[in-house]
Amino acid sequence: MHFLTRRNFLKTTTLAAAGAALSARSWGQVVGANHTIRAAVVGLNGRGRTHVKNLNAVPGVRVVALCDVDAMILRKNAQELGAGIKTYTDIRELLAASDIDVISVATPNHWHALMGIWACQAGKDVYMEKPISHNIWEGRQFVAAANKSRRVVQAGTQIRSSEGLIEAVAYVRSGQLGKVTAARGFCYKRRPSLGQVTGPQAVPANINYDLWSGPAPLIAPHRNSAKNGPVHYDWHWFWAYGNGDVGNQGIHQMDIARWFLGEAGLPRHTLSVGGRLGYVDDGQTPNTQTIVHDYATAPLIFEVRGLPGADGAAMDKYRGVSIGNVIDCEHGYIVSDSYFTASAYDLNGRLLKEFKGTDRLMQNFIDVVRSRKTAELYGPLEEAHVSSSLCHLGNISHQLGQSVVAGEAQAKLQGQPLLAEAHGRMVEHLASNQVDLAKASLTLGVPLAIDPKRECFIGPEAATANALLTRQYRAPFVVPAVAT
Repeated sequence: MHFLTRRNFLKTTTLAAAGAALSARSWGQVVGANHTIRAAVVGLNGRGRTHVKNLNAVPGVRVVALCDVDAMILRKNAQELGAGIKTYTDIRELLAASDIDVISVATPNHWHALMGIWACQAGKDVYMEKPISHNIWEGRQFVAAANKSRRVVQAGTQIRSSEGLIEAVAYVRSGQLGKVTAARGFCYKRRPSLGQVTGPQAVPANINYDLWSGPAPLIAPHRNSAKNGPVHYDWHWFWAYGNGDVGNQGIHQMDIARWFLGEAGLPRHTLSVGGRLGYVDDGQTPNTQTIVHDYATAPLIFEVRGLPGADGAAMDKYRGVSIGNVIDCEHGYIVSDSYFTASAYDLNGRLLKEFKGTDRLMQNFIDVVRSRKTAELYGPLEEAHVSSSLCHLGNISHQLGQSVVAGEAQAKLQGQPLLAEAHGRMVEHLASNQVDLAKASLTLGVPLAIDPKRECFIGPEAATANALLTRQYRAPFVVPAVAT
């Protein structure tokens, strides 16, 4: 497919009139060092509100436009910013505007890659929330679009901007603790039941649901939690829109774990064990899951727990970590139990060194928008694509897996001691929540062999697994084939 020109972009999105004022110069303009950067934020019900705050805090930046498909949320956020803020419901109209330099995206996952590609093709620089894709194929198209358009794209993997984590990674890679033996990530975050509905739910009149659905099938929502209603936030737990907590939180911790390993691409093999356990509700994605990625350096293991700990209130911890990372090495280990700090210990638990930092990602994005030195990005798109793909690999293993009876998974994992150990702790956790695995079975995922260079599956499961590398897109919200 030919790379979109300004004219083709407007034509294919049926918004030529909206972009009539966009000159050829502004279509591919580069922001000067002294120019006020005009920003727009897309998606305002959660993380996008932080984007607005962070952008307005950067000197020389002004948020001039907001975009959301929920009219109530859009109006509320515009009122908070005051007079002069332009508002859009349709992302295509925003991208056709000549008075916007950068966009910051915090929409549901299923929109990320397409919005990013469209923005690059429209000559906008992009800050994209994690994960940067809903599936592996579209993530690669996003990377290709950014490279071809020479736009600046920063991924929302903000932990990479911390001076402390940068120093901790260098400390481990220099061999101070010996070789890495396992890189672990954790998301022990409470996720209560969504409850159950008896059928399709009505969409509130203030939400443009056609635009909300975008590339996904246009089907009525089948959820309606007391907190979030039929549309917002709980999309995370449905395959058509989200990627579960593996894609919601796991992108951060697997990104950090892979960073410590020094691995640039996908693993050789992937396997998932887990399920949606402890309650019966409308959600689809696992609330309890362990994934292992087989890297040459060392295994990368990621764990999800949405049920509480043994006391029924606080979440479990692994060496003091509920959300974060533990990097095991020959002579010690690293613990990171917050986004921007880490600590090194010897094998006896004696503190060796502390690493501290702050979130510098949005400032870094704006600095690079001005300098055009993309090598200086803390959250480069290629790195975020690989780490987003780790989430997708684990979920594909799970989706192709089969239910196993109590004890069967443990028996089949005996040849993988680190995964077997993590699985054993998971079984104990479920038992503390009165989950009887003789009645509520786990899903043992399919062991998947991967060709890292081609970003596809090989071996006996290849045909079935490769079908899940992408999806059927709904016109006109079709992710274009950009990569060659």
